[in-house]
Amino acid sequence: MTVRRIMGTEVEYGISVPGHPHANSMNLSAQIVNAYASTHLQEAGTRWDFEQEQPLTDARGVDLAPALRELLEGTYEDPGFMNVILTNGARLYVDHAHPEYSTPEVTNPLDAVKWERAGELVMLAAMNRANAQPGALPINLYKNNTDNKGASYGTHENYLIKRDVAFGSIVRHLTPFFVTRQVFCGAGRIGIGQDSRVAGFQLSQRADFMEAEVGLETTLKRPIINTRDEPHADPEKYRRFHVIVGDANMSELATYLKIATTSLVLAVVEGASMLAIPEIVDPVGQIKAVSHDWNLTHRLDLINGKQATALEIQYMYLEAVRSHIRTRGDGDPLTDEAIQTWQRILDALASDPTTLANELDWVAKLSLIQRYRERDGLQWDDPQLGLIDLQYSDIRPEKGLYHRLVARSKMKTLIPAHDVNAAVTDAPDDTRAWFRGECIRKFSDSIFAASWDSIVFEIGREESLQRIATTDPFKGTKAALSNLIDKATSAEQLITALQTGQGLD
Repeated sequence: MTVRRIMGTEVEYGISVPGHPHANSMNLSAQIVNAYASTHLQEAGTRWDFEQEQPLTDARGVDLAPALRELLEGTYEDPGFMNVILTNGARLYVDHAHPEYSTPEVTNPLDAVKWERAGELVMLAAMNRANAQPGALPINLYKNNTDNKGASYGTHENYLIKRDVAFGSIVRHLTPFFVTRQVFCGAGRIGIGQDSRVAGFQLSQRADFMEAEVGLETTLKRPIINTRDEPHADPEKYRRFHVIVGDANMSELATYLKIATTSLVLAVVEGASMLAIPEIVDPVGQIKAVSHDWNLTHRLDLINGKQATALEIQYMYLEAVRSHIRTRGDGDPLTDEAIQTWQRILDALASDPTTLANELDWVAKLSLIQRYRERDGLQWDDPQLGLIDLQYSDIRPEKGLYHRLVARSKMKTLIPAHDVNAAVTDAPDDTRAWFRGECIRKFSDSIFAASWDSIVFEIGREESLQRIATTDPFKGTKAALSNLIDKATSAEQLITALQTGQGLD
């Protein structure tokens, strides 16, 4: 058992123009993506290959009613908008009227943190470039999940899992986990309810927007468990577990724990171990109730007639993972580190959550807000507190409260700044993202389109199209292909070498 697997994240950024509340967010988002493309022509020249996209395939094996399918298809991105495929293997594009950064495929939680942080730098550069245009309105970007007026936008996680794992088992075992993990990975939020109509503070920015236990949708009736079955890999071997219930974290530790613990729980489910964790009565109601209780004392009703707090349920999952490892007799340093961190954070939350103000988002944000409340006598519905909430997620280093905490050594980080900077241009070297990124870097003029699982080259005098499949995320690594990439002087030469035996392994 290991925490390692193919994984990645997708972050939609909040976007606004101060003083212009009705500015068209879709146009603003296109400006952001196009601004980055205008200064990265090598990366901008490749279009996204939508032929491989199947976002409406349901893991439950059911088909959508035609009317619903038509409605949902209308919510997906317009291929006419700029898509930028980066040399680090990531994708920058417009989705649901927000600029979105999808990380390259990585193999472990620390790398997921690194390349998600790289995405923040990509967005910052794009924003600065867009704002530098003559006559441009000043666009601000926020790494958050709601405008606090009733709209929500996503931060999604993706985990490659074995195809033979019954999806019903995933639903049964992961639902209580997702309802309760917000105690350490919630981003914190001022206001209760989708439109923040009720005054107060809560753990999560997404919890109030969850409206179903299981479903395919991501913008309508958002479910705790999403059933999208679009593996971006060999569908006979794998499925991609698409998670939409999480928050956009500024804290590197919160991002790390969110991804590491989910991967560990999935490993237990993949191993066919029975998790002795009771199901929750009314998960949709309870995910909200847990979020609304920042004192962490709320007790959830379980189907066995008992009750437990969110922390107690998380301890159950931690023990289940440890038991699985003891039974299997396996593990590795990365897995051990993830388990130890999980234990440490749960123990701190159980004893005194305020000790985590320099590590977790919701605790750091609550600490800032409480100081302002005490100093100025502010009520929970004071607009100043909403501004603090928003400013925490501002991606500008000089403005964002999270970044100011980091600069003052009041928020711990996991990834050195130079490693994050390098990840803006360099792909992970242990997945197919490396091959994709290097092809963009070296042969962009000969690439017609690309996606997660293929690259379409345009070669020869007649400019014929040649698709190179990259359906195995574990292949196309630096170790396997660096010599081939280095020696190839043209895309045609590269394709010939691949087709005559050297392959993507």
